[in-house]
Amino acid sequence: MSEFAEPAGAARAWWTRLDVASRVSLAALTALTVAALAAPLLSPYEPSQQLDIIALKDVPPRLAHPFGTDHYSRDLLTRVLFGARVSLSVATLAVLMSAFVGTAYGLVAATLGGRVDAVLMRLLDAMLAVPRVLLLIAVLALWSPVPLPALVVLLGLTGWFDVSRLVRAEALSLREREFVVAARSLGAHRGRLMLRHLLPNVLGPVIVATTLGVGNIIVLEAGLSFLGLGAREPVPSWGTLFFEGTEAFIGTWWAALFPGLAIVGTVLCCNILGDALRRSLDPRHLHRS
Repeated sequence: MSEFAEPAGAARAWWTRLDVASRVSLAALTALTVAALAAPLLSPYEPSQQLDIIALKDVPPRLAHPFGTDHYSRDLLTRVLFGARVSLSVATLAVLMSAFVGTAYGLVAATLGGRVDAVLMRLLDAMLAVPRVLLLIAVLALWSPVPLPALVVLLGLTGWFDVSRLVRAEALSLREREFVVAARSLGAHRGRLMLRHLLPNVLGPVIVATTLGVGNIIVLEAGLSFLGLGAREPVPSWGTLFFEGTEAFIGTWWAALFPGLAIVGTVLCCNILGDALRRSLDPRHLHRS
């Protein structure tokens, strides 16, 4: 019982420290994730199914179609739900890849130090000098259409730079702490120092950066899809839906409104939750509370 009581108690204590906005954001993100996973069960239609190209073309929101239909008589609620699966999965996988690569890069630089650290940091500065959006636009413009797994890899491999600098800074400060010095004096090799002593203590900032990064990736993917460089039909990502809706916004405002609200709401919830995680993992905040 004690093995499960401690994590449950820590989770309960963390939940009580959250404010109302953070709890609402966490609940909204959980509900959105569940709805995205259960999209085939929640909607009787397929995302690309044309219901009636004459009678159900550009139908405004009503009981049978709460989000209305688009120019091809497709149900927008269905497409937003299936678009959540695409946008959330792309953002989550890309952020996890960025966190893994950035954490490994920062730990190696901080642990080895010396010339290796200097070389790795200069390489990082060179990569940071290239604007990420311009790099992605150039690559995706040359490689079109890009498969969805390749889009995840591109977003993940261009988003780890800030994480690596954060991890390196945290690891450098931890490297001189007493428990690391003691482990080093007892003969612990560098691999053990990284995995057993440094890595667990840098995960807090990485989790915060990952939570905030999900919202950033959603916006970035939506922007690339809006430019026609991200997900393409028949993949119904939020960016693709928003782009399609803006082509005739005055007559069919609902086609862009609901995908836009999904993007804004999800990013807002990620930012609020990330800020709450940052406060809850800050030792100074814990001491004050």
